[in-house]
Amino acid sequence: MKQWPHAPAHWTFQPGIYMVTAATYRRLPHLAAEERKDLFQNALFAIASEFGWELHAWAILNEHYHFIARSPGNPATLRRFISKLHMTTAKAFNREDGTPGRKVWFQYWDSQITFQRSYLARLRYVNQNPVKHGLIEVAEAYRWCSAQWFNEHAPPSLVETVKTFKIDRVKVYEPV
Repeated sequence: MKQWPHAPAHWTFQPGIYMVTAATYRRLPHLAAEERKDLFQNALFAIASEFGWELHAWAILNEHYHFIARSPGNPATLRRFISKLHMTTAKAFNREDGTPGRKVWFQYWDSQITFQRSYLARLRYVNQNPVKHGLIEVAEAYRWCSAQWFNEHAPPSLVETVKTFKIDRVKVYEPV
């Protein structure tokens, strides 16, 4: 009899580009306050750099986040990267709320992106995620996602190409 896994499998064997999604425990809006999103975003940038992951896109919402990043030579470091990110931010949130030991994060899901069209569609998906969830009308105005950064730093031809991708059919795990 095949056993059902209790957590998502993390198949980080090959270096490359990965998309990661994580949710707060019970989808509680631990990231609703601007200061929390700032803290999380700063931690994401610092810890990604520490582990050698190159961020390509990110979106931080009230109860979940997504990012796309190029792995270092050893992509298995993703587990330690996410573990440190979740531990650091959970401790900070719990300290602020006076709730030591409270479970803040649930699980994370990752997938390696191996096709260029899939990569481009997911870049658009992550950059437009705050709009998809009704947090804002224009993604570039949301300071906790990479939409504005992408428009300013990516080659103009790439920005225009990414804008042509529809995201309504992109299959991305959205924690329920």
